[in-house]
Amino acid sequence: MEAQLVKELPDTDGWQFEPKWDGFRGVLENDGGELALWSRNGRPLLRYFPELRPLGDLLPPHSALDGEIVIARDGVLDFDSMQMRLHPAESRVRKLSAEIPADFIVFDLLLWDGKPIHEQRLEERRAELERIGQGFHLSPTTSDAKDAQKWLDSFEAAGLDGVIAKKLGLPYLPGSRDGVLKVKPHKTADCVIVGVRWKEKPTRIATLLLGLYSEEKKIDYVGSAAVAASRHEEIFDRIEPFLKDAPDRGFSEPNRWGTGELQESAVRPELVAEVRYDKVQGNRFRHGSRFIRFRDDKDADQCTWREVRPARRKDDPTFESLLAS
Repeated sequence: MEAQLVKELPDTDGWQFEPKWDGFRGVLENDGGELALWSRNGRPLLRYFPELRPLGDLLPPHSALDGEIVIARDGVLDFDSMQMRLHPAESRVRKLSAEIPADFIVFDLLLWDGKPIHEQRLEERRAELERIGQGFHLSPTTSDAKDAQKWLDSFEAAGLDGVIAKKLGLPYLPGSRDGVLKVKPHKTADCVIVGVRWKEKPTRIATLLLGLYSEEKKIDYVGSAAVAASRHEEIFDRIEPFLKDAPDRGFSEPNRWGTGELQESAVRPELVAEVRYDKVQGNRFRHGSRFIRFRDDKDADQCTWREVRPARRKDDPTFESLLAS
């Protein structure tokens, strides 16, 4: 099943809410005694995550579970470590599987000992999963929208990606978005503009290049924000004076748009921009952020990593505490 992206959680009854795990979607299957782990597009994944093979001992033949492969470090999901695991060398995979083992979080039951559970309603599938799921990590659920909103407000601390809402009363519908919603909170940050990428140099800017100050007072490049055509003149007029006498600076980010390499220019790090983003992966915005406005009321050196990595609060969830709930 797929999910439709929406801005807010549904405000009516009849929904089951779950964390949106930040990993690789997978179906764990025992097809007549042979264990397999399939990606959403049908690619085999078990060779990259051999530490999950013991789960096969818990699956009777002709059984299948829907879930997410994740890696957590220090209580926080680590998507960078997930990507490192997709390595062609078997020796590398074995080494990483021992050093940073993955978990499989189960959130739906499709088949069990040949019985087509996927034909049953969501609440019946969940009850059966809780009955037979001993030994598996089951994703927590709630039917209370207020609890789900609390999750949405605090999940960033554990590295989760939002909240999934599933409509009760429906069977499992492969390939469908009916009855499944996902809410991914967009956050804002104030970043110093450290460069531009040109659409047509020197008159048309394609993207703003963004930075944040580290504790060592060094500017770290964190990603880019596209310049909308409707705002190009406004943004260019503000940026142009800061192109002069800019420090020599490089930016290590591939061009995501596949249109060839665009020329870049550094900008004197004096302008602050408020941008909207969805997630930080490693030391970068995972996707391009969206420019909102200039912040003339804020000095550039106030743009620090605390913008996107606030201090953990005492009651913030961790990966482990979520699984224990």
